[in-house]
Amino acid sequence: MDIAIDSSVSKLPMKEIPGDYGLPFFGAIKDRYDFHYNQGPEEFFRSRMKKYGSSIFRTNAPPGPFNAPNSKVIVLLDAASYPILFDNTQVDKQNYFEGTFMSSPAFNGGYKVCGFLGTTDPKHTTLKGLFLSTLARLHDKYIPIFVSSISQVFTSLEKELSEKGTSYFNPLSDNLSFEFNFRLFCEGKSPTDTSLGTNGPKTVDKWVFLQLAPLISLGLKFVPNFLEDLVLHTFPLPYFLVKSGHQKLYNAFYNNMGSILHEAEKLGLKRDEACHNFVFLAGFNSYGGMKVFFPSLIKWIGSAGPSLHSRLAKEIRAAVKEAGGVTTAALEKMTLVKSVVYETLRMDPPVPFQTVRARKNIIVSNHDSSFLIKKDELIFGYQPVATKDPRVFKNPEEFHPDRFVGGGEALLRYVYWSNGKETIEPTVTDKQCPGKDLIVLLGRLMVVEFFLRYDTFEIEFGKLLLGSKVTFKSVTKATS
Repeated sequence: MDIAIDSSVSKLPMKEIPGDYGLPFFGAIKDRYDFHYNQGPEEFFRSRMKKYGSSIFRTNAPPGPFNAPNSKVIVLLDAASYPILFDNTQVDKQNYFEGTFMSSPAFNGGYKVCGFLGTTDPKHTTLKGLFLSTLARLHDKYIPIFVSSISQVFTSLEKELSEKGTSYFNPLSDNLSFEFNFRLFCEGKSPTDTSLGTNGPKTVDKWVFLQLAPLISLGLKFVPNFLEDLVLHTFPLPYFLVKSGHQKLYNAFYNNMGSILHEAEKLGLKRDEACHNFVFLAGFNSYGGMKVFFPSLIKWIGSAGPSLHSRLAKEIRAAVKEAGGVTTAALEKMTLVKSVVYETLRMDPPVPFQTVRARKNIIVSNHDSSFLIKKDELIFGYQPVATKDPRVFKNPEEFHPDRFVGGGEALLRYVYWSNGKETIEPTVTDKQCPGKDLIVLLGRLMVVEFFLRYDTFEIEFGKLLLGSKVTFKSVTKATS
């Protein structure tokens, strides 16, 4: 049984936060090399947690000099303390999105987009309110757009398997993700019918890469570590490298999302600012998240084997038959499908890093102790460890498809992938992902569409810069 923790527990003994930052400047560089080259992100955090005997400790977080003004952070790696990162009365996320740095506003038309705004900024309320109302208004479009978009995935998958014997899933998934997001916000128009053509995903990939480069290691054996570190992690990469592609991306959205921009004007926003915010929402947030999430979902289901596949197919086909199609009501009855999606988001959260600044002196507690974090100190969460907390989840490193079925649903409050608890809905006053429910729905739809067509499939997988690399080896078409 998984064990729930009592978040009301207080009166834990106060302790000093262990850890240190090393020598000025050089300590941050050393920790950056450990993070990227000597250990890798997972071992970087786990080794320090073991060294200090604490899931809360001090260290330098990448990228450090000269990309970030401050690399000194207090790291949280457990399910009990992690929610402080979402408490906007005590912490502030202004200027922080995925790490301890902010990419240049040049990447977003010179604007500081909603993701980097603090919750007390009136423009944050306006922009996030526009996101939420737009998603609510479009919600009846989700299923038909996704179902029609994914048909090309199956066509290409089967064609490649027939011709080559294998099919690389990631580019198919990327095309699906971009097609869905563009059609959703651009009144159903396909990006291939614009000046973007078929280059949308690659254009977004380059634009996102330049902004996330301080957190990425290419792993190229023929490039010395010091050279890669100098190029990727020491100074911000310039916008001009993707300017023409990004401008084409922006123009495609601007010319095809008239009704949304009209709503933005009613709220007092400039059309170009609103458009840049939606390009960030659709390209960085949504497409970027799906780029990690969809291959991860197929990886875990594929590696679980035919037994899980049979159970999923049976549940899906029965619910769809009863509902007379793929409907929201049918999806709600698929408890195993829901659990598999949540378990994937627990195992491989698309956004691994969270950074906030303490608004005031605050007390943070893990399972055993309490710690004082002083005003203006940076707090850094590494989610892939926090959502595998052994004090909350049984066998946390293993994929359990049934983990959130029945009574297991109570554990959803410890699933934090959306920059908030899975049991909480996003509002205009928080930093939780506005498309939280959409991403979960699309994950369910992907599983449903796969098992309406196939009884089982075989894959092999590895690692990419962002997420998992998945290659199909075979598919067995549905027999019932």
